Amino acid sequence: MRLLLQRGHIVTVVAPPDKKYEEKITQTGCYFIPISIDSKGINPVTDLLLIRRYYLLYSSISPDFIFHYTIKPNIYGSLAACFARIPSIAVTTGLGYTFIKRGIVSRIAHFLYRIAFSTSRQVWFLNEDDRALFVAKKIVKRDKTVVLKGEGIDLDHFSLTPMNNFGVSFLLASRMLWDKGIGEYVAAARILKQTSPEAHFKLLGPLGINNPTAISSEQIDEWQREGVVSYLGETDDVIPFIRMSTAIVLPSYREGIPRVLLEAAAMGRPVITTDCVGCRDVVIDNVTGFLCKPKDPENLAEAMLKVFALKKKDIVLMGQKGREFVEKGFSEKVVLEQYINTLKELNIM
Repeated sequence: MRLLLQRGHIVTVVAPPDKKYEEKITQTGCYFIPISIDSKGINPVTDLLLIRRYYLLYSSISPDFIFHYTIKPNIYGSLAACFARIPSIAVTTGLGYTFIKRGIVSRIAHFLYRIAFSTSRQVWFLNEDDRALFVAKKIVKRDKTVVLKGEGIDLDHFSLTPMNNFGVSFLLASRMLWDKGIGEYVAAARILKQTSPEAHFKLLGPLGINNPTAISSEQIDEWQREGVVSYLGETDDVIPFIRMSTAIVLPSYREGIPRVLLEAAAMGRPVITTDCVGCRDVVIDNVTGFLCKPKDPENLAEAMLKVFALKKKDIVLMGQKGREFVEKGFSEKVVLEQYINTLKELNIM
């Protein structure tokens, strides 16, 4: 958004109301328009009304181009943009709950995606696996798809940071959802606590998410009383938490591209994640971190134990390799260049 503003364009952000982020967005010079979205609701009347709200809003703004992100804007925003005759791109940042859990909701989502994506100029994915799945299910034609190398990491902001000297500390930073592998992380922490009681296992991220796999605050409190993990709350700035950690863990079941692992690697921290869609893309196994099996606490514990077995100089070296990996493939500059080139190719700029 800042890059587009620097080039003289007008940028309008349409998103659910959020006073804190609305202020941050408008401070950059963008316009902000709130729109009510029931992100997890499946009421068809509500969703039809959302299309209408998008259509009226787009017709009044009359933008030259629209980028949509996340499931409902990708589906209903893309349809509204088509009705308003405004070109758009759908950026599929991750497939989420509807693709992890199969059922009627998943089938409906596939159907809606197929209709909506037929109206988009392009559909962007963050990893090759997600694109292959959508193409195989005939949701979108391959020649309309693009794989974007993540959402871009600001390598100046997430700079290489010296390792702390306060013992071994693991951090899982994400929304508090079971699908992020938090249950497996806690179980692995129990295993490691038996032989390494001095190790620290931390959780960071928002509670109370509107998601079928949300973890309750009562469950988090129970784990803390047990003494197996510490919950650090949520934050807008993950940097100090990564800085105080030895390694960052995300045993998720599926991701687009897990941004926090790229941020951690950019700061020189080894990462531990699952050999799953999206997750495997951000780590070179045994070089920048370790891969483990999904939904397998014992295997996750083994991967975390490998960090214990490393000397500090080897942990630092692994972190440096991670930094180099992010610099080559996931720099913000590379991603922004793709945005600008695409807009030029579509004669928007």
